[in-house]
Amino acid sequence: MLKAEEQTYEHILFERDGEVAYVTMNRPEKRNALSLAHMRELISCLEAVKEDREVSVVILRGEGPAFCAGHDLSEMVGRTPDFYRELFDVCTQLMTSIQSLPQPVIAQVHGVATAAGCQLAATCDLVAASEEARFATPGVRIGLFCSTPMVALSRSVGQKKSLEMLLTGEFLSAKEARAEGLVNKVVPAGGLEDATRELADKICEASPLVVGVGKQAFYRQLEMPVEQAYAYTKEVMSFNATFADAQEGMCAFLEKRDPEWQGRKGQEQG
Repeated sequence: MLKAEEQTYEHILFERDGEVAYVTMNRPEKRNALSLAHMRELISCLEAVKEDREVSVVILRGEGPAFCAGHDLSEMVGRTPDFYRELFDVCTQLMTSIQSLPQPVIAQVHGVATAAGCQLAATCDLVAASEEARFATPGVRIGLFCSTPMVALSRSVGQKKSLEMLLTGEFLSAKEARAEGLVNKVVPAGGLEDATRELADKICEASPLVVGVGKQAFYRQLEMPVEQAYAYTKEVMSFNATFADAQEGMCAFLEKRDPEWQGRKGQEQG
């Protein structure tokens, strides 16, 4: 498979700076609405990133005034049930591809994130937002309840607040979103890019192999009963302890020095 930077895209921009990849939704005239073609490009890009051992963190952002305004309603009017199923199948594939990616994905939200755009932000592993950012699931106001966005939203935000957002369609400010667990960091607009990169660089200090194993385990254990979650994670941690990077990290800590990571994503070590 070609690397992401070797592919040609119509709706997104890709660049890599060191271990950090930037994926920029580039439909500013449509407020980065998620058309079928747009979502397929994002999936293709993420699949390429998944295999790229030089990328440790992905930052997802949007060009123009909005982060993402949800689905492209202009391609949704008067279509067949099969079209709608395909649309939401591809949307689901996009969301699951983000969480199955070994590299953490940080949403850099500078403007509105609405409907499937709010779903996209909620699906990302971490969210950094400017003080001007706002989040909403307003589908109920146009007769199309945000049922698929509800999946990601209700797993990030408490039951009462997520249902309030879904039933009223009202916006949540960045500050409120942070208080409700949807956002990790809120900064002034001028500092958003630096703050997001700082978060990415902090993650890059760890072993990419170990981060990938940990991210996968986090999502798998999340829906398990506690007893099952412990049974699963103790096996993951036992396996992790055999990695060369785990042995190196423990030795480096005891010897009071910086570790030198050897492993990369997808490689077992012993």
